[in-house]
Amino acid sequence: MTDIKKKENNTVFFDIVLDAQDLKKAQDEVFIKNRKYFQVPGFRKGKVPRKIIENMYGKDVFMEDAINEILPSKYEETVDELKLEVVDQPNIDIKEANQGEDVTVEVSVDVKPEVKLGEYKGIEVEDVKYEVTDELIDKDLENQRQMNARRVNVDDRPAKEKDKVNIDFKGKIDGEEFEGGSAEKQDLELGSNTFIPGFEDQIIGHKVGEEFEIDVTFPEDYASEDLKGKDAKFEIKLNTISYDELPELDDEFIKDISDFDTVEEYRQDLKEKREKEFEHRERAEKENKILERIVEEMEVDVPQGMVNHQIDMQMQNFDQSLRAQGMSLEDYIKMIGSNVDAFRENLKDDALRQVKTSLAIEAVAKAEKIDATEEEVTAEIDRMVEEYFPDEEDKKAKMKEQMAAANKEGIKENLLNRKALDFLVENAKFVEAKEEKESEEDNKEEK
Repeated sequence: MTDIKKKENNTVFFDIVLDAQDLKKAQDEVFIKNRKYFQVPGFRKGKVPRKIIENMYGKDVFMEDAINEILPSKYEETVDELKLEVVDQPNIDIKEANQGEDVTVEVSVDVKPEVKLGEYKGIEVEDVKYEVTDELIDKDLENQRQMNARRVNVDDRPAKEKDKVNIDFKGKIDGEEFEGGSAEKQDLELGSNTFIPGFEDQIIGHKVGEEFEIDVTFPEDYASEDLKGKDAKFEIKLNTISYDELPELDDEFIKDISDFDTVEEYRQDLKEKREKEFEHRERAEKENKILERIVEEMEVDVPQGMVNHQIDMQMQNFDQSLRAQGMSLEDYIKMIGSNVDAFRENLKDDALRQVKTSLAIEAVAKAEKIDATEEEVTAEIDRMVEEYFPDEEDKKAKMKEQMAAANKEGIKENLLNRKALDFLVENAKFVEAKEEKESEEDNKEEK
């Protein structure tokens, strides 16, 4: 029977005793596993007697490896026995290890902290509402027209605003070329204000094939110190002019881009999708507002190990995202002129907030005795399989079995979190946003 010796803040201290007989057996196994690595003159490789090895390297030559063999499982057993929720790697201290004797291992490890909740039921927060307007749907339809535009080349008229042009340019200041001031086959939309003020305006009115010069002045707040406020002359060659010809917004266009037959049917579908999107967005923002209040009012001492683990996860996710774009996190950190320690430090506050938020949700679930039953977990697994593999009937049974075996606890935790958030939203008081209320009152006074 193992007892906790003491607890300081979120760190618990206890001993693990490794039985002498277990250690002897482990040393025998380590010798058999590693004897092939020992070479002694007069003996074939792997055939050196154990006594010879111990005489050469000491009788405890296999003790450290034997401890490493049996300590991890013994540690897990002890953690389970003490019902500890550990949140970091343990600190291990082996005071003395003698042949034929039990070995005592002193262990200290951080555990999940206790959370003292403040107010969490009936919290008053500003309501969140997003309206699906006709203007928004019109904009969605216009985006579809833009996405399906046909590029038309122009060679019978000068360039005008909104045209897409391709140019070569060479910039000079006081007759000398400057770094970054030249390019070939550069695409540019006139009127997009991509280049410095005056540059795009002076291309308007010129035709394909023309070569001409323009004069511009770099803004006083320009990013490059060497160019701020400087007058520059650019030699321009206009290679091509084109524009986007938008399709008519009619039933034929809708048939081409969707499964619908009319503009009205497609418009209604866009509206329904936007309503669902806004519903999820409203819900997420409400949850965040409630959780921010709960985190502000609760008391918890978060172990640094939990924050470090959260930072590790954030960096791992960011690295995976970057690798999908052909870049590693290491390369990204170098590119922004930082280092790993500084990058981790920048993530610290957000990681702490996320850890506190998770602890708050868990504490609410525990306070309200919220649970996820076996039937609910099974139903969630069924739902997930149906969502991700809707048309693969032959795979569904196997996938359900695999998910239940590999991630059942994770699915249960997600369900608990969702039910806790449902509880918080249902028990919150949503009031009209102050800005909206003040605006309405101002309008009344004006009238």
